[in-house]
Amino acid sequence: MRTVITDSQWKTIEPLLPKERGRPGRPCKVSNRTTVEAILWIARTGSPWRDLPESCGKWNTVYRRFKRWSDSGMFASVLATLDGELDMGVTMIDGTIVRVHQHAAG
Repeated sequence: MRTVITDSQWKTIEPLLPKERGRPGRPCKVSNRTTVEAILWIARTGSPWRDLPESCGKWNTVYRRFKRWSDSGMFASVLATLDGELDMGVTMIDGTIVRVHQHAAG
């Protein structure tokens, strides 16, 4: 997986994220940086969560963190901080999966 966030960008957003913590006696398996990289990979590729590369950790763990961070508004502040700095490449929408109302189909 290609790294999207530079070290300077990471230093900017790291304080916005919650401290990494695992269960008592266990370290956190997926770092916050890996989680952010994985979320940006999903955004960049448009892949389903289950197709997340194994190097990113378990897809469900990454998704649950993303959901928690999104619901709290934290991820929006991270993106606002990085706005204009990220190189997300080309963004595409695959129209083959978009359904059309029956009257619009020709």
